[in-house]
Order: sequence, then structure tokens, then C-alpha cells
Amino acid sequence: MADYRKMYAILCAAGSEALDLLPATAENRAGREKLQKALYEAEEVYIDSAGEEE
Repeated sequence: MADYRKMYAILCAAGSEALDLLPATAENRAGREKLQKALYEAEEVYIDSAGEEE
């Protein structure tokens, strides 16, 4: 079975690191906002489903 927790951790860590590296310029604003929103949404799904697997 796929280890979704590990996949989540790897992907979200990489997304967060990419946001830290991406300059906060006007040209990058839309991309930064979209990525940050996706990270928050993924975190909510992860938190909401954490108890369901156990």
C-alpha cells in the first residue's frame, strides 16, 4: 500500500522550500499564492483524515 503520509510530507516540504526560494516579486505573486493555498488545503485534508486511518 502507498505510504501517503510520507508522500504528503515530501511534497509539502518541497513546496514550502520552493516558496522560501522564490523571490517575493510582483511577477511571482500569483504563483506563490496558488502554491501556498494548495499547501494549506493539503494540510487541512491531511489533518482531517489523520484519525480515519488509525
